[in-house]
Amino acid sequence: MTDSRTSGALSRRGLLAAFAATAVASAPTYSNAFGFLRGAGDIRRLKMYNGRTGEKLDTIYWIEGDYIKDAKVEIDHFFRDWRRNEVKAVDFRTLDIMAATHNLLECNEPYMLLSGYRSPATNAMLASRSGGVASKSLHMKAQAADLRLDTRSVNQVAKAAQACRAGGVGKYYGSNFVHMDCGSVRTWGG
Repeated sequence: MTDSRTSGALSRRGLLAAFAATAVASAPTYSNAFGFLRGAGDIRRLKMYNGRTGEKLDTIYWIEGDYIKDAKVEIDHFFRDWRRNEVKAVDFRTLDIMAATHNLLECNEPYMLLSGYRSPATNAMLASRSGGVASKSLHMKAQAADLRLDTRSVNQVAKAAQACRAGGVGKYYGSNFVHMDCGSVRTWGG
């Protein structure tokens, strides 16, 4: 007898194969990301670290259809603008895209968070130093994250995020990170 809880990896692989074969022509919706998460069971988890603050996060933030309030508070603090110590509630949709991407990559390595929420002041400062920072960045709405995985290439992470068809995905090869957000479906960076 096969237990559906123990066949998660097989289901995910099957889902990936089916996805690649059909190339999903449906309208982009967040349900795509949620569908990938369903193959992971009845939990959603984020495993991350922040190289700038030294903080680590390993939390289950969703169980059987419900977001966990205490986990969300922890995530919001982790994603804060560390330069100004400002916290803003991170959009659940971005968290779900990140979790779905991580599941698709079948990776246990934690994401390295390079940038989560950015206050308007921090965003303006960064934009003045780099042409790669959008003046109306979704980071200022806590709807974006810049992430890195040491065991996966920028292209591998970006392709998994794009497979969710649930938001923006930017590739930054020179800085070795992928931007994920819950805005409109779009890609940039090659």
